[in-house]
Formats: sequence, C-alpha cells, structure tokens
Amino acid sequence: MAGPAAVPRRGVGCGALLLLPALLVSWAACQAPPVPAAEPPWDGSDVHVERRFVPERCPRAVRRGDFVRYHYLGSFPDGTRFDSSYDRGSTFNVFVGKGQLIAGMDKALVGMCVNERRFVKIPPKLAYGSEGVSGVIPPNAVLHFDVLLIDLWNSEDEVQVETYFKPEKCARRVQVSDFVRYHYNGTFLDGTLFDSSHNRMRTYDTYVGIGWLIPGMDQGLLGMCVGEKRIITIPPFLAYGEEGDGKEIPGQASLVFDVVLLDLHNPKDGITIENQLVPESCERRTQTGDFIRYHYNGTLLDGTLFDSSYSRNRTYDTYVGKGYVIAGMDEGLLGVCTGERRRIIIPPHLGYGEEGRGKIPGSAVLVFDIHVADFHNPSDSVSITVNYKPSNCSLLSKKGDYLKYHYNASLLDGTLLVSTHSLGKTYNIVLGSGQVVIGMDMGLQDMCVGERRTVVIPPHLGYGENGVEGEVPGSAVLVFDIELLELVSGLPEGYMFVWNGEVSPNLFEEIDQNHDGEVLLEEGAFFHISDSS
Repeated sequence: MAGPAAVPRRGVGCGALLLLPALLVSWAACQAPPVPAAEPPWDGSDVHVERRFVPERCPRAVRRGDFVRYHYLGSFPDGTRFDSSYDRGSTFNVFVGKGQLIAGMDKALVGMCVNERRFVKIPPKLAYGSEGVSGVIPPNAVLHFDVLLIDLWNSEDEVQVETYFKPEKCARRVQVSDFVRYHYNGTFLDGTLFDSSHNRMRTYDTYVGIGWLIPGMDQGLLGMCVGEKRIITIPPFLAYGEEGDGKEIPGQASLVFDVVLLDLHNPKDGITIENQLVPESCERRTQTGDFIRYHYNGTLLDGTLFDSSYSRNRTYDTYVGKGYVIAGMDEGLLGVCTGERRRIIIPPHLGYGEEGRGKIPGSAVLVFDIHVADFHNPSDSVSITVNYKPSNCSLLSKKGDYLKYHYNASLLDGTLLVSTHSLGKTYNIVLGSGQVVIGMDMGLQDMCVGERRTVVIPPHLGYGENGVEGEVPGSAVLVFDIELLELVSGLPEGYMFVWNGEVSPNLFEEIDQNHDGEVLLEEGAFFHISDSS
C-alpha cells in the first residue's frame, strides 16, 4: 500500500481513514486566508482546496503540529462514497503534519479555521497511490473530501481567558480556596452547547483551586470579580482529556465556558462593615442586650434584592446580640448610632449557610444596607434634659397638680409625630392621674412654669410593643420637647370627675373611701378626670 499515512496509527486511531477536529488553546490570532476570486482548472498534480464556507471570525488557523477534530465525507470523482465520519457519529481526531494522515490531507487541513468547510481533491500520489486500499480504495484513485473543522488545539496551549465585562469596583478577586457561585454556558469550540447552569436555573457552587473542578476551570476562575463576565477556553488535557465525560463531552474536546461570577467568599471570612453615614452627634452606641428598630434592604452580592423592610413600610425590631437574628447581623448591629447608615456584608456561614432560606440561595453572601431608627435598653428609664429654667423657679410640679403645656412629639430619628402648636391648643392634665403614659408623668415632675425640657421615653414607659396604630410605631422611643405654661396646685375650680362607665347608685360612697363625708383629690385620682370646660 503506497502512502499508508492516511490510515490512523495506533495511539491515535478512531477506526477511520481520516481524523477529527481538536481543541483551540494557544490562541495565536490569525486571519483566515482569502478565498481566490477565480482559479484555473485542476491539473491533478497537487492538492486542490475549495473553501466553501469561511467563518467571519477566525482567531486561529491550523498549523503543523496542531491536533484537530473534524467531520468529513470521502468520495470518488463519480460521487461514490467510500467513507464518512458522520456515519460513525464521531469526529476524526489526529495531529496534523506528523505523518498520521495521507500527505494530501496533511496539506489540505493547514490554514483551516474552526467551523470552516473545505472541498478537497487529492491526487493518487498524495493519497494511496498505485496500491490503493484493498476493498476500499482502488489503485491510482483520486479522492474527494468534504471537510468541516470542529476543533483545534496544540499541546503547548494554555487556558485562555477573555474578559468582556468587568465592574467598575472590584473590592475582591477570586483566590485559591475561595468559594464561588457562578452561572455558565459550556460549549465546544464550534459553538455547540453541551451544558448550561442557566437552563437548570441554579448557579454552580464550588471551591476554587482545591481540585473540585477540572484544572482549566480552576485556573480560569482565578482573579475574577463579582459581576465580571469572561470566556474561558480550555484545552482537553486541562479538561476531560482523551476519555471525555459521558455522552456530552467527547474525548480530546476543547471546552469554552462563558462565565458570570455572582458570589465569592472564603470560609475564614468574618463580616465586613462599611460605614456610609455616621451622625456627628452620637451620644450612645448599641450594645449587647439593646433593642433596636432599623430599616434595611437585603441583597445578594451581585445586587439582587431579596428582602426590604421599606417595602413593608415598617422597621425591623429586635434585640441585639441575643441570637434573635443571624449571627452576622447580631455582630453587625453592635456599635451603631441612631440615624446611622451602614452596610453589613455577611458570609454564608454567618448567614443562612449551605441551605439558604426562601429567596436566599444556599451558600450566599448577604449584603444589608441598614438605617437605624432608634434603640433602647429594657433597663432604660426616662431621660430628662433641661433646656431652659427661669431664675424664679420655686414652685415645682408634683403629683395632683393641674398642668398646661405645649409639646412637640417625635421619634428618636427626628420624625415628627404631633405638636400642640400645630393643633393650636395646650395639653392639659392632672399630673400622676394616669392621663398620659408613665414616662410622661415622670418627665413632668419637678418642673416650674416657663421651664423647657426634652424628655426621652423608652417604649416600656411609653406605648410599648404595640404602639398606637397609625400614629406611634411599636417599640418606639419617644422624644417630647415640652414647655410648661401653667401650674395649679391640687384641683382647680371648675374641675370635676367624669365616670366613664355605668353610674353606681352608691357612687359617692364608693369614691369616699375613708367615709368622712368628703371626696379628696387622692380619692378621686382612682378615676378618669377631665376638664369640665
């Protein structure tokens, strides 16, 4: 047999006369050779190549020494077919220019691009010569091949990384031993899709650089930022090699992964705190055991929103440092001021772990942008700050006194709730009679006419966990700016008791608790008292 180079040799063979395309990894950029405008008739002395399709993009063309995977149809000049890789359902795989092919095919493949189609005529002297192949190729046969290049690579190739989108901010890049979550489309070099995390609607989650991935992907993911998009091209010897992987990935296949990185952390990570706004005046910061009210937006590391207190139009209220929230948030809420805005970044082992929760996927890094509305401690009492006190301040308010005063009521973050000034009238009470919340009764004690003070009332001395629907949020700290306008010791003239239930026929006797025939202020304090005017 003359020219046995066309028959596959041991160690290379695919059981056919020709070999298939291979992987692209070295990426020496080149331009596909131009298609001639017109050619003279073939004289049969050399290989004749007709380029029937040339892709617009040809980053690399076949060179001697490359490994290729290609499909082909082999026929004689009269159209009789003698061989086909399509019939076997497998590409032909071979090195070019190393004597593993007939001389004409070795020559015809040089310069081809992936996805290029060529029609090749090979004279006998560059094929099987005067001997042919018994029962298959007659002597002195001209051979025609319709060739489609599928894959191309070289043993000196490395992983090729092409970044086509990178976020402006990149606080951290993937390193060995990091845990990542990413989406990908996996294709062969000719663009055929073999796998996609998008189709499964679930990210691929794994450690990097510790052997959980094929070597080429371990390399290709290094240095990525969250939000970055890159194309990672991997030669087969850094992927699934000669054996391939099941039915989806054939042996000796180059792999192309279009990757977008969504998440990144390291098992050694703690929380990260970024202070976005800290009030100039911060007299007190949260400690373990405090009760806090705050608003938040919760997102994944790629910016996907999974929860927001703003959408519910109410703060999130909880104790700090007592395990009522995830560990990372318990830690991140310590040391904040009222009015402060901060970003808390929480790795999954301090968040919702490998399982996730609701809209939060497993192993997800969480980002909380919080705004502190207020906080207090259950041991807090009323806080009184005197802003102005007249020089003549001999008569001080006490239990049982009748008081008239103006006030502005607000939350600790400055949100105004109500003002007597805007209502155009004072607020009038008998001190200590239960007409106001306990904290206000305490805050109005020992005050003189003309005095102005700020009274801060924790919720357990205000409106408690429930608040006042539509007016005061639950568990809210209240701030009253007060000005005392009038003080009358004891009950003033024109003041009367009002019984808010059914009137007992023995009402006087019931009020006159000491049975002395008189009703004193102390006895009347057990009932609701109102200004008769």
